Amino acid sequence: MSRSTSSREADAPRLRRRKLHGHRVAFRQEGSGPVVVLVHGITSSSAAWNRVLPYLARRFTVLAPDLPGHGGSDKPRGDYSLGAFASTLRDLLATLGHERATFVGHSLGGGIAMQLSYQHPELCERLILVDSGGLGREVSPLLRAATLPGSEFVLPLLAATRLLGAGELAAGLLSRVGLRPATDMREMARGQASLSSADARSAFVHTLRAVVDAGGQRIAASDRLYLARHVPLMLVWGERDTIIPVSHAHAAHRQVPGSRLELFSHSGHFPQIDEPQRFIDVLVDFIESTEPASIDAAAWRALLAGTGSREVRVRDRRARANAA
Repeated sequence: MSRSTSSREADAPRLRRRKLHGHRVAFRQEGSGPVVVLVHGITSSSAAWNRVLPYLARRFTVLAPDLPGHGGSDKPRGDYSLGAFASTLRDLLATLGHERATFVGHSLGGGIAMQLSYQHPELCERLILVDSGGLGREVSPLLRAATLPGSEFVLPLLAATRLLGAGELAAGLLSRVGLRPATDMREMARGQASLSSADARSAFVHTLRAVVDAGGQRIAASDRLYLARHVPLMLVWGERDTIIPVSHAHAAHRQVPGSRLELFSHSGHFPQIDEPQRFIDVLVDFIESTEPASIDAAAWRALLAGTGSREVRVRDRRARANAA
């Protein structure tokens, strides 16, 4: 990017809302050009992208939703599985008039982006996984503990303002001595503070228990990662991640030939916050240097049935237009 980001966030676009199936889904959208969807992690919101969204919007149409149960979106009793989140993204794209997109998923959002690429491969032009869930068993002990019976009664204490202040103070002290995991602590404290309402706590518990148990992550994409070969795939990871280890990135990179791996040496679990300028540069370069995937329906069916090659043919949009 020609203009670097500063420590102060650029003005983020305002939060809008669209009703889907009777429930409001909040989102931010800005820019023009190819569509890029930014999918946040658990207890987070579209605000997690504030340091990079305005700059990406100079080249792309950037859509950053608040997932159901998070941020400004409604928090109904209902399905908080990866599949349900993926369907919400599909429906939001449709109502906004977007046919296809590059999906950038952070943490839980990475698992959702992978799920969408499996459920709706025709929507996914590229897949960018940022410190993603779903690529290994290991995860923060705090998240594992939150899945235990009775955790619902502890969460109101974790959401207390005094604990948020303590987390911010500890993060600030770590930052002063140059420890980047301070961002992890600060963002976790903010996430816990977002659980002040009973509806938010219920949505969090249902979301977390769908993907994590006391032993670690319950859902692993390793048996389906071969399907990612049909789409340009990049893995972005903070080497100092205290929530999901960087070893998951290395393992996924080995499993998907042709994937791109970008390690951020000064980042923890939130490279888009710790190193926003490099994050922007890496995303722009990847999007502009790769052709959008276009899955052939017959080849996809053969791949799923086990009767076709694992190397699914990729065609760009221009080739399809010429063929038409």
